[in-house]
Parts: sequence; C-alpha cells; structure tokens
Amino acid sequence: MFIESVKKEAEVIIEQIYQDDFIQGVIRGDIDKEAIRHYLQADSRYLNEFAKIYALLIPKLNDDEDVRFLLEQIDFVMNGEVSAHYTMADYVGEAYQDIIKNGAWYPSSDHYIKHMYYNAYHYSDASFTICAMAPCPYVYQQLALKITERHDLTGNPLKDWVDFYTKNMDELMHHLDRWVDDFAQRATDEEKEILRKNFLESCVHERNFFQMSVDQEKWSFEGEQYV
Repeated sequence: MFIESVKKEAEVIIEQIYQDDFIQGVIRGDIDKEAIRHYLQADSRYLNEFAKIYALLIPKLNDDEDVRFLLEQIDFVMNGEVSAHYTMADYVGEAYQDIIKNGAWYPSSDHYIKHMYYNAYHYSDASFTICAMAPCPYVYQQLALKITERHDLTGNPLKDWVDFYTKNMDELMHHLDRWVDDFAQRATDEEKEILRKNFLESCVHERNFFQMSVDQEKWSFEGEQYV
C-alpha cells in the first residue's frame, strides 16, 4: 500500500528523533524541566490548531462515518490528549494551566502548523492535508513503541506519557492510512509525490519540534527575543 511505503522511508527520521536529546531524556527520566515546560507551552497551541485543521477537513469528506470520526478526533485532541500533558506537568512540578498560560509560537512550531494549513487550504482532497497531519500521531506512536520495546520504564516519572501513545493511536492511524491509500489509488504520480513529501516533511517538523524545546528556541530580531 502507498502509505506503508512512505512510512518505511520515514523510519530513518523517526530513529533519529528517538536518538535525539528529548526522547533520550524521557527514557532516562531526567529530561530538563525547562525543555518540558517549553514543549508544553508550544504543544498546547499546536494541538489547538491541529483540531481546527481537522474541522477544515470535514467538508472534504463525503462519508458520514468519516465525519463522525473526525468530530471524535477533535474532541480527543482538545480533551483526551491533555492527559499526556498532565503527566509532563506533574514531572515539572507545576499545574498544567500555569505552565501553558504563557504558551507561545516558536519558529519551528510556527513553520510546522503553517505546513498543514497550506495543504488544508490549497488542495481540495483531504488526503494532502492528512499526509501533513498523520506524522504527528504516527511519530509519537512509533517512538512510544520503540521505547517500550527497548527499555523498562518502571519507576520512570514519564512512563504514563509513553504509555498513552502506545495505547491510543491505532484506530486513528487506521482511518488516516485508509483515507490516503484510497486516494492514492486514483492519484497521479505527481499527486502521490506531493503526498509523500508532505508526510516526510512533517516527520522532519516533528524532529524539529522536539529539538526546539531542548534548545529553548525563541524568535530573535535584531538581537532581541520575542515569543
């Protein structure tokens, strides 16, 4: 299937993310709390926009069941996934709402979300946007599976964060993969190349998103930093 071939290409990027400082810090259970705080401030805003992009896809779908599933995913992104964030907030030792109240758009997260919005507004078929969005749950799922396969996280304060993504992504990925594969069967070679690039580019965006939190990335103009 088309999406499986793209996922195979993405594996090298996901392994790089696994080896990078953020995930290795999660595995050790000693990641810098400032990195987690930065991550939560950025991801709270990212997920809010992610839900809005789901909403933009609804008019592009014709099947009622697919529409219902998207509505469920909007609720999950807004309300369900926050439980993983609470695990990280507990690690930091602060209330989640206190951490995210100063949330900001940082350069890497800004670039990532605009990549998805571009596809949502530029293409009539939902598959182009889905290929830009799907790496978000897919990368998290694959990282969590790698961690649990390679490490015993007993006693790790971030174990619940990892467990969340091993347990909650399968149904979503099944739907996203099906939508893309159905479209790929009638897509031109040029369209399939756009789908492929959208997916792989978003995998790179995922890597940058984690790294920006380690680096405490902020906007800088003429020597001054802005958030």
